[in-house]
Amino acid sequence: MKVTIDGIEIDVPKGTTILQAARMIGPEVAPPAMCYYTKLKTSGGYCRTCIVKVTQGSAANPTPMPKPVASCRTEVMDGMVVENFTNPDVLEARKGVVEFLLINHPLDCPVCDQAGECKLQDLGYENGSSKTRYEFKRREYEMIDIGDKIKLHMNRCILCYRCVKTADQLTNGRVHGVIARGDESEISTYIENIIDNDFSGNVIDVCPVGALTDKTFRFKQRVWFTKPVDAHRDCKTCCGKTRVWLKGEEVLRVTARKDQWDEVEEFICNSCRFDHKKTSDWVIEGPSPVLRNSVISQNHYEHLNELKVQIMKQQKALGFMPIDKKP
Repeated sequence: MKVTIDGIEIDVPKGTTILQAARMIGPEVAPPAMCYYTKLKTSGGYCRTCIVKVTQGSAANPTPMPKPVASCRTEVMDGMVVENFTNPDVLEARKGVVEFLLINHPLDCPVCDQAGECKLQDLGYENGSSKTRYEFKRREYEMIDIGDKIKLHMNRCILCYRCVKTADQLTNGRVHGVIARGDESEISTYIENIIDNDFSGNVIDVCPVGALTDKTFRFKQRVWFTKPVDAHRDCKTCCGKTRVWLKGEEVLRVTARKDQWDEVEEFICNSCRFDHKKTSDWVIEGPSPVLRNSVISQNHYEHLNELKVQIMKQQKALGFMPIDKKP
């Protein structure tokens, strides 16, 4: 099936969603997504940040869809034409979605452990407004300890449902969920029971904001001052393939490895995540790949020559030096 997204045509198998097709093309056309998660069934359709405009439904029925649609929930039809970043109306609608997501979100980025790797920060910077029109009191909740390793800060939650679906599909039995309705909705307090499962720590990795954080890493270090490396160990519970965050020789935290869409490649157990905090516990494979648009990438360069070329292009654009002059 052929689909065209922002002027780029691609062949995809039947059943592919618009978001999946856009990701096949690349990040230059892929819309942001805060609730969709490839490895979690039935995820998506909650946050609406991935909305796109379908200007041609299919080759058989070229009628455009009247309203923007959630690309994570809309399957591709043969001959479909989709506009994302090239459509001003879509960008304006997404800006409104971001404003709604930030209505109750506290302005505590300076003290939030998720700062520097927060997808809501990226979303707000790339698609949001520089100021808010909201003048009412924000919703407030007390912080909850989910056992002795995970902290729930409900004030930061955007109700993406990722943690609910992770517990439902990865653990033996889900013991938490979202209660109430509308702006009173929240992750229920009996979530504390989830800590009994070996894979409960994965709710930290799937959370796109700072609502669920690692208490063992809380207030210890900013992520851009750490060195992420890929490492592995022999583990009978999980794959044992992780990302270890170092400060010198000290292991500050252990997380699952993530792909370019910030999604976990393979879920890891709590033993790997919380109980092995020595470099001697791990076989270090090398530096983790870090996207250049991430603040974590400062001083982390896998391809130094490529970095030099990028710097020379920037200097050329600013009139500092000729592009062909080598450093």
